Amino acid sequence: MLDNQALNLSSPVLDDAHEGDIRGAFGTIRKQDTAPRKTWGARLRTLLAIMGPGLIVMVGDNDAGGIATYAQAGQNYGTSLLWVLLLLIPVLIVNQEMVVRLGLVTGVGHARLIFERFGRFWGAFSVGDLFIVNCLTLITEFIGIDLAMSYFGVSPYISVPISALLLIAITVTGSFRRWEAFMYLFILANFLVIPLAIWSHPHAGPVIHDFFVPHVQGGLNSDALLLIISMVGTTVAPWQLFFQQSNVIDKRLTPRWMSYERADTVIGAFVVILGAAALIIATAFAFQGTNLAGAFTDAGAVAKGLAEKVGPLSGAFFAIVLLNASLIGAASVTLSTSYAFGDVFGVKHSLHRNWRDALGFYVSYTILILISGGIVLIPHAPLGLITTAVQALAGVLLPSATVFLLLLCNDKDVLGPWVNKMWLNVVSSIIVGVLVMLSFILAVTTLFPDVNVQLLTVVLAGILVIGLLVAGLLYYRQRGKNPTYPESEQDRMTWRMPPLSTLPKPVWSKTRKLGMILLRGYLLVAVIMLIVKAVQLSLGH
Repeated sequence: MLDNQALNLSSPVLDDAHEGDIRGAFGTIRKQDTAPRKTWGARLRTLLAIMGPGLIVMVGDNDAGGIATYAQAGQNYGTSLLWVLLLLIPVLIVNQEMVVRLGLVTGVGHARLIFERFGRFWGAFSVGDLFIVNCLTLITEFIGIDLAMSYFGVSPYISVPISALLLIAITVTGSFRRWEAFMYLFILANFLVIPLAIWSHPHAGPVIHDFFVPHVQGGLNSDALLLIISMVGTTVAPWQLFFQQSNVIDKRLTPRWMSYERADTVIGAFVVILGAAALIIATAFAFQGTNLAGAFTDAGAVAKGLAEKVGPLSGAFFAIVLLNASLIGAASVTLSTSYAFGDVFGVKHSLHRNWRDALGFYVSYTILILISGGIVLIPHAPLGLITTAVQALAGVLLPSATVFLLLLCNDKDVLGPWVNKMWLNVVSSIIVGVLVMLSFILAVTTLFPDVNVQLLTVVLAGILVIGLLVAGLLYYRQRGKNPTYPESEQDRMTWRMPPLSTLPKPVWSKTRKLGMILLRGYLLVAVIMLIVKAVQLSLGH
């Protein structure tokens, strides 16, 4: 049972550990602190205390898979794909800002909201898929740990268990502040990519040009298109939605701190893109004109290549960056799963609680870490198949995750005066549509490598444009009168979603029902294709 007795009955928060003083790594804000921040110094101190969830979720997304993807982009295509990163900044900000609003206003995790507002089928599907994808993603993080430490001659039978114990130790301390402080150490290590880029002796002209002029070195082909999609997929991941919404709740943030958490998210978006750009620049200029240009194999080989072409220190720094990315990625992905586990099964789930007081939360975290790390140590484990499965399953999950996010942010019973504005709906609908299209392409091409990617992209782009126009027309015709909500800024800052049990059941329009049927059909076909492909790969075809 959750400790609801200690909560105000008007509060939507499900766990009393989620209410109280904000205790961040760089400061504390008392619950009763309502004083306005009038000076820049006061605002900066408040930002430092609140910052964390947005920065951690963004940097955590530059995980082992992200490091490998960006290194591949630089090694195989030079700096010609930097423009993709620039386009991803608004995508990251829009997606995660919607999650921030959901967390601060509702006080309820993403998984629970989906269960309550979309029913058990969609709730079970979303959370079940999240568990599977996160478990497979976590295995790839341990693969990254293995590759990084192997560069230094450390056996995986040493590096993987020690890393697993470290990940468990920094999470079960019973202190949100201590956990966040550990995450900041990982974030700080992320900036080692800057000297990596400098040591490769980059030229400013090509870098600036490739940031703002979309093109592909050697011309656009199916391989380049797939890499672009992979860059999008590794930067915009479904687990981010679940993690940040639960983490801002766990940090005890409310709508009063909306502007600060938005700033945290924006800063995080620029930091993650800076790191990704530095990796592309480093590998692009390090391998330019050498026999390793266009010859990417894996992240471990990149470290060895940098040591050969730039110097041993460069190779060591890349290995450390890979190790750090794998650790923060593993910590974030696993915690998003444990948060969702707590949401679904009603167990206490907060980093403010010690392990005795939140045993189910910490046990689920520990089991996931141990199982994933153990799989990497199994001789002849199908690690290549697992890596492929992560991409395909993420492609299957992303459409439903982004669709649910947009619908929840337009649910007036849930967000009240904080629902999306019209312009944001237009922008987010385009972003969601593009993400759905790209994830579908990634899933199809993963399952059927011989498909004509360019033709598939053109056809889906046409369908997307038509779909967005039709959806816009239907929305315009069916829009209803908005209920009355607080208009003053002070009233908006204190508005919270009522307890979930008191909300009226959502009324589904014919358009929404049709959309959910189409989404269910897409997911059914995608899962069947994935199962067929897995069987083929397991049989050696």
